[in-house]
Amino acid sequence: MRVQQSQVGCANGQVNSKRNRRAFLRAGAIGTVGLSLADLLRLEAKGAVRSKARSNSVILLWMRGGPSQHETWDPKPDAPVEYRGAFGAMPTTVPGIQICDLLPMSAGIMSKWSIVRSLHHNDAGHSSADYLLFTGYPGQPNASPSGPGNLYPSCGSIVAKQDSPQDRQLPPYVVIPRMVPGTGPGYLGPACQPFETIADPAREGAFRVPNLSLAAGLEVNRLGDRRDLLVSFDRVRREADGNAKAQTVDEFQQRAWELLTRPTAAAAFELDAEPNAVRQRYGFMPAYRAPTPDRCGVPAWSQRFLLARRLIEHGVRLVTVDCRWWDTHVKGYETMRDGFLPRWDQAYSALIEDLEQRGLLESTLVIAWGEFGRTPRVNQTGGRDHYPKVFSAALAGGPIEGGRVVGSSDSKGAFPADNPKTVHDVLATMYRHLGIDTTITYGDNRGRPHPILPSGKPLRELV
Repeated sequence: MRVQQSQVGCANGQVNSKRNRRAFLRAGAIGTVGLSLADLLRLEAKGAVRSKARSNSVILLWMRGGPSQHETWDPKPDAPVEYRGAFGAMPTTVPGIQICDLLPMSAGIMSKWSIVRSLHHNDAGHSSADYLLFTGYPGQPNASPSGPGNLYPSCGSIVAKQDSPQDRQLPPYVVIPRMVPGTGPGYLGPACQPFETIADPAREGAFRVPNLSLAAGLEVNRLGDRRDLLVSFDRVRREADGNAKAQTVDEFQQRAWELLTRPTAAAAFELDAEPNAVRQRYGFMPAYRAPTPDRCGVPAWSQRFLLARRLIEHGVRLVTVDCRWWDTHVKGYETMRDGFLPRWDQAYSALIEDLEQRGLLESTLVIAWGEFGRTPRVNQTGGRDHYPKVFSAALAGGPIEGGRVVGSSDSKGAFPADNPKTVHDVLATMYRHLGIDTTITYGDNRGRPHPILPSGKPLRELV
C-alpha cells in the first residue's frame, strides 16, 4: 500500500491526501481506539504555525436557518401588525434598549452583551450563506460541509492553521456535534479540519465522544497489548511503502493513547461531571417538535452550550455550536414561542453568566448569529421567509463592551437605516480578538494567494 500526497496551502505546502487519512483510520480500527483523533493531531501539526494570542478563544453559536430579527433582538412594536408580528418588546436593564418580550433572562443581563442590528448581504440560500458567514467568501449553492463548493477555509480552520500544537492535548477547533456547510478547511486541507464530537449532548443519556472512548469490553490494562499490535502493524506498513514520513505517525498515536489513559483531555468532554444545578441552569428541556411540516424541530441544544464552555475552559480555541433550525416559514409564532425562544433565553443567559463567574468571559468572545434574517412582512402561513437584506447578531465577552447597539434597521425591519455593517466586520472583530492578521495570504490548491479575509474592519463601536 502506497500513501500518496497532494499539494495544499499549509505551512510546508503539503499534507497527506484522503487516501493517507483513510489508511491511518484503518490502523486505528485495528487498535480499537480513537486514532481518528491521532490522525487529526498529526495533520494539525504538519500545517500549523504559532499564533500570537493563544489564550483568547471564541464560541460561535450558529443559529442555522436564520433567526427572525423581529422576534429576537430588533422588535418593531410600532410597525403595522403584518410587520411587527405577534410578540411585543420589553425593556432591558440598559435604558433605551428593547428586545423581544419572550427573552426576559437575556434582557436581565443586557449590560453583558451587545447587538448589531444592521448586518446585511445578498445571499438567501442556506448553505451558500452559511459558507459566507464562516469564511468571508461567497459559497456555492447546496454546498456540503467539506465538499467541492467549499474552496475557502472556515474561521475555525484558520485558527487551527495558526495555532501551535506544542504541548496541546486537545484540538484547537471543535464542532458540536457535526460540521455544517462552511465549517470545513477548504484549501488548507485536512490538517485544519475541525474535530467533531459526533455524540450529541442534546440527546438523552450519558454523553460519550466516540473518538475518545474505548471499544466495548476493552479495559485499560489491555491497552498495552493492543498498542503493541498497532505498532507492529505500522512498522510493516512503513517497510512496505518506503515512506519515511509515515514514521512520524507514532508520535500522534502516542498522543491518542494518552487521551485514553490520562484524564486531561477526556475531562474536557466529561459533561456528566457537571453538577446537576449547573446543567439545570442551562436547561434540560426535552426536544420540541413544532406542529409544522417544515424543518422547525428544536433539539435541547442548551447542553451543547455547556459542553462548549467546558471545551473552552480546557483550552480549545474555537468551538462552533450547531443551534439549528430557525427556519420558521410556517407557524413561526408558535415555533418561536413554544420552542426556540424559551430555550435560547435560558441557555444563552446561562452561558454568559457561567463564563463570567469562571473568569472566562474576558478571554472568550461569544458570537450568536445565523446566515440571514427573515422577511419583514409575515407570510400567509404565519411565518417569515429567508431574508439577507438586514439581520442581527449578538456579541458578548472578549473585547466587547456590553449594553450597546450598533446600527439600526428601518421602521419595518427591512433594510439598514443607520451604520450598516457586513459579516466581514464581525469576522474581523473575531480575528482581532484571536490575534490573527487577516491580511495574511495562503495559497489554494493551484498556488493562488488569498487573504484570510477579503474585507472588513473590527466593530470599533464595541471594542
